[in-house]
Amino acid sequence: MTANKVIFMSDTLCKPDSLANIRIVLVETSHTGNMGSAARAMKTMGLTNLYLVNPLVLPDSQAIALAAGASEIIGNANIVNSLDDALEGCRLVVGTSARSRTLPWPMLSARECGLKMMQESVDSPVALVFGRERVGLTNEELQKCHYHVSVPTNPDYSSLNLAMAVQIMTYEIRMAWLAAQEGGLPEPVHDVAYPPADDLERFYQHLETVLLDIGFIRAAHPGQVMNKLRRFVNRARPESQELNILRGILSAIETPDARNRHK
Repeated sequence: MTANKVIFMSDTLCKPDSLANIRIVLVETSHTGNMGSAARAMKTMGLTNLYLVNPLVLPDSQAIALAAGASEIIGNANIVNSLDDALEGCRLVVGTSARSRTLPWPMLSARECGLKMMQESVDSPVALVFGRERVGLTNEELQKCHYHVSVPTNPDYSSLNLAMAVQIMTYEIRMAWLAAQEGGLPEPVHDVAYPPADDLERFYQHLETVLLDIGFIRAAHPGQVMNKLRRFVNRARPESQELNILRGILSAIETPDARNRHK
């Protein structure tokens, strides 16, 4: 066989653990009913791992009522203060966005997102991030994601309720999981060790510090350059060893005092 042969996913991709590795992350949800409805949408598709980032209200009886039998997902939800906390340890992060952005980001269709999350959740956590009911995710939050995903709704009426969006995306994950059970999804020939989101954030902070120190960017206006560098690195998706090499290069550029700050 040739080196570019297609290898089909093994039974390991059908383990319940792979679904448990998928985090559904809701950012600053303002209606507890949406939490419950999202939990119900998750359970119908076999997902249980819910993260609530700085919810404006805590889950209550309405959340339990609308969960309709999925109350254990609400009860076991991880309530965290920041998106960084929710993404800790995740090696793939996909953010949902209904709007085109000034700085285009690598995009996935809903179907591609389901397949990619299923493929990469086998051995490590992955996250699918949903924004606020009215305004979605901020640009800063979206820049923490490797990819963005958008549902191709009717352009004349594109409004999706939060729970509806969760249902659509978790359905695509479920379809990918079922396809994996039947051996119908290709997997990479080689295992790739991608760095978790928190390691990437430390790299971006290190990079910005070095660029400020050498005068390449200005403290008053780092945004545009750093945003484009984030997009570049996210698009390239460096492996853990490659990221370590980049960190080593940054450390070599720094003065000894600055180098000690990043140890």
